[in-house]
Amino acid sequence: MEQPSHVDVLIIGAGISGIGAACRLTEDLPQKSYAILEARDASGGTWDLFRYPGVRSDSDLHTLGYQFRPWMGENAIVDGPEVLGYIRDTAAEYGVDDKIRYGHQVNSASWDSAEAIWAVDVTVGGKPVTMTCDWLFSASGYFRYDRGYQPHFEGQERFNGQIIHPQDWPEDLDYSGKAVVVIGSGATAVTLVPAMAEQAAHVTMLQRSPSYVISVPRKDALANLLNRLLPDDLASSITRRKNIWRQRIAFKLSKSQPQLVKRFLRWAVGKQLPDDYEIDRHFAPNYDPWDQRLCAVPSGDLFRSLSTGACSVVTDQISSFTEDGIELVSGQRLEADIVVTATGLELLALGGIELSVDGSQVDLPEALVYKGAMLSEVPNFAFAMGNYNVSLTLKVGLVIDYVWRLIGYMDRCGFAKCTAVNPDPSQETRPMLDFGAGYVNRSLHLFPRQGSIEHWEMSQDLARDQRELGSELTADGALQFERSADRAAATVA
Repeated sequence: MEQPSHVDVLIIGAGISGIGAACRLTEDLPQKSYAILEARDASGGTWDLFRYPGVRSDSDLHTLGYQFRPWMGENAIVDGPEVLGYIRDTAAEYGVDDKIRYGHQVNSASWDSAEAIWAVDVTVGGKPVTMTCDWLFSASGYFRYDRGYQPHFEGQERFNGQIIHPQDWPEDLDYSGKAVVVIGSGATAVTLVPAMAEQAAHVTMLQRSPSYVISVPRKDALANLLNRLLPDDLASSITRRKNIWRQRIAFKLSKSQPQLVKRFLRWAVGKQLPDDYEIDRHFAPNYDPWDQRLCAVPSGDLFRSLSTGACSVVTDQISSFTEDGIELVSGQRLEADIVVTATGLELLALGGIELSVDGSQVDLPEALVYKGAMLSEVPNFAFAMGNYNVSLTLKVGLVIDYVWRLIGYMDRCGFAKCTAVNPDPSQETRPMLDFGAGYVNRSLHLFPRQGSIEHWEMSQDLARDQRELGSELTADGALQFERSADRAAATVA
């Protein structure tokens, strides 16, 4: 069956955000035609891409999952394949599967004000294809899917073993009985190390500097109790609210009382490690909690592996690779058969799509974000990006509901074009991603910026997001609308 080249709404990306957006669209605006363009040959986004040992959610699935389809599983921290199954089951339940067009790489999109339409240039099977839509919604996330961040290390060419990045994990990798060094200290590293330690001879986590690591229960005892006693919707609502409250309180306390939280985190780590362990060297960062994202380990699996000696942490810098391992600045040598470079992500704004409006290319670093959902001076375009201090889908869900509500309002009023206009060009701006992680700082110059006045800031405050995205659409006057008749008159004149 031939697929239409024009749809009302075009969604880019069939990951957790894109599928969530499509499901809500079928419920909120069932009269709208839509398609999801996915560059890869499978749905699920991150959860299909990452295949390394132990991959799992680092947020509870009660809040990471969709509010409209509550997670009722026994585990709160869920392994990657189970998250992927949940996403795909949701797509199937809402009839979204048939709307996904795989192998569609979006390259650019150009807006034509005279026609009030987006022309989207896509590569399909090596051939150029053009699609059109009234609204364009980017759910492509913020990192590159074709490669991770891979720094070059001195002498790595002479290493006789394997060097692997987690984003490109070989399906047939056999690490049983081998010495493994994992370079990194973030969420990927603390996931890989205990998982690989189950089969490897020994795993060393080599970090240049420590990260905050905290143990979280894999199961949510209260959620499981509520699931047994209450109807599903009520149990899920209570659990979700409880977990959102917990995430927000933890973040706010970290910002208002950083020294108190530092002491707590150190105490929590110390409880799970031998008395003589060098906690201050390996688990006491020189920044405050939540200046970077906390690394969660389910049920303390990393600490158990450290306590048994199955793995170890080394805090040092790499001098060079050798034929059989890594030599450190301190002179210590780490033998390795396999080196895993858990060195982070490479960011990519809006999936690398080039936008233009009426023939003028959009300079993303000069654009401002409006309500964390739209770009200044870019009509009928929205994007989804979560907050870093809570489960990302919480903010994404608010954005989705806001955009579909906005489109519904335009239909009722006969508007064909909506543009967010910066009310104060002199307002101070700062990076959109106001976050201290290295992978973020490397790419800030590629992303739009946020402003300093209401509705133009990325607050990282979920309660504020709920107020702003749930408020009256025209209250602040930043959105400018245009009817089809207005455009026709302008064309005639």
